[in-house]
Amino acid sequence: MHIEPGVVDGAKIALSYATAAGGFAMAGKLARDDVRNNGGVAPLVLRSLIATALVFSFFEVFPHHPVGVSEVHLILGSTLLLLFGAGAASIGLAAGLLIQGLFFAPFDLPQYGMNVTTLLVPLWGISLLAKRIVPDATPYVDLKYSQALALSTAYQGGIVAWVAFWAFYGHGFTAETMTEVASFGAAYMTVIIVEPLADLAVLAVAKALRRQSRGPLFNVRLHQGA
Repeated sequence: MHIEPGVVDGAKIALSYATAAGGFAMAGKLARDDVRNNGGVAPLVLRSLIATALVFSFFEVFPHHPVGVSEVHLILGSTLLLLFGAGAASIGLAAGLLIQGLFFAPFDLPQYGMNVTTLLVPLWGISLLAKRIVPDATPYVDLKYSQALALSTAYQGGIVAWVAFWAFYGHGFTAETMTEVASFGAAYMTVIIVEPLADLAVLAVAKALRRQSRGPLFNVRLHQGA
């Protein structure tokens, strides 16, 4: 989902600063809720550090391929939310992306506002969706495939929608842009296939290792209802 350099440039890039500010405000709200409901500040910091390390590995270590106006990554946003909570997941996504840009891909830094918006706003969306489709009494380790699929599809769909927005905003509704956006969206369908299976596999491991997956390093909701 890294927006390619030159897709949005000049004065137009100023919009990404505003959308990133909105994304950070959402992340701040999620982090505040996490502190209140998920063990306090210290556990949030620990989970955020783990999430940051994982996000960095998703971007830098996992296979990723440029397709159309962006790159296809296996980001596992819904997995991060389920394991570590929305607050830690949002901090991990923003920090992991920034670390990758600072040390390994400085050419991506001008697009940081666009890329962080593309990651954080869909995460906010699935944090709300999870409250609607997962009953309060259901711990996340007991999630059904349909629920994992809904969360993953919503997150990845949000990423595709934002990438499309930036492409059309930067280059207009041309035939070439439409083709590139369509090719990116089609390629991203492979992620939507893989991520729910990854979610369920990780949750199954957490359920089997119940003792090891409790405590401040994991989301309280992983093993108990809201």
